[in-house]
Amino acid sequence: MTELGPVAWPPAPIRTERLVLRESEARDRTAFIELFASPEVGAYIGGARPRDELERSVPEVPGRRPGLFVVDLEGAMIGMITLDRRDAERPGHVRPDAGEAELGYMFLPEAWGRGYAAEACAAALDWFADVLPDEPVLLRTQTANDRAMRLAAKLGFTEVERFEAYGAEQWSGVWSSVTSSD
Repeated sequence: MTELGPVAWPPAPIRTERLVLRESEARDRTAFIELFASPEVGAYIGGARPRDELERSVPEVPGRRPGLFVVDLEGAMIGMITLDRRDAERPGHVRPDAGEAELGYMFLPEAWGRGYAAEACAAALDWFADVLPDEPVLLRTQTANDRAMRLAAKLGFTEVERFEAYGAEQWSGVWSSVTSSD
C-alpha cells in the first residue's frame, strides 16, 4: 500500500444520516476481530482467519492508518472502509502512471441488508473527491459476490475488466467524481 498522497489524516469524522466514519479507536478491537474471523465476511476475500491468531496479532488500536475509516453506528463499529493506492505491480489500472486509489469495505453480517455499506461508501467517495478531485477510484470484487456487484453499480462504478484470480472470476470497476456527479 502506498499513502493516499497530500491528504491530512485523520480527517474530521464524516457524518451521514445514520453513520459516522472516523479513525479507529481501542474500543473497536473486538469488532475488527469479529470482521476478520467471520466466515460470512471472508467468503469472497480468502476466508476467515482463526480467532486465536487474531486475538494474538490484532493491536490494541487496530486499523489506525491513513485511508482506513471505521464505520460507526450509534457508538459501535459495524464495519470499515479503506481507500488505498493500488500498487503499480498489481494488474488492472486505468491511468498510465498507475497508483489509483482502491475502495475496500467490510461490514459485520448483522449490519448487512440495511444500506449501511452504500451510505458509508458514498460518504467516503465524496470525501475522497473533495480532497483529491478528479482522481479515479477502483473497486475489485468477485463476480460471484452479488451484493458487492449491486453495490458497485449503485455507487456508480463502471466496469473496466474481468479477469481470473484466486481461482475465481474477478470484476474491476472505476468511479470518478467527474462522471458520477453528472
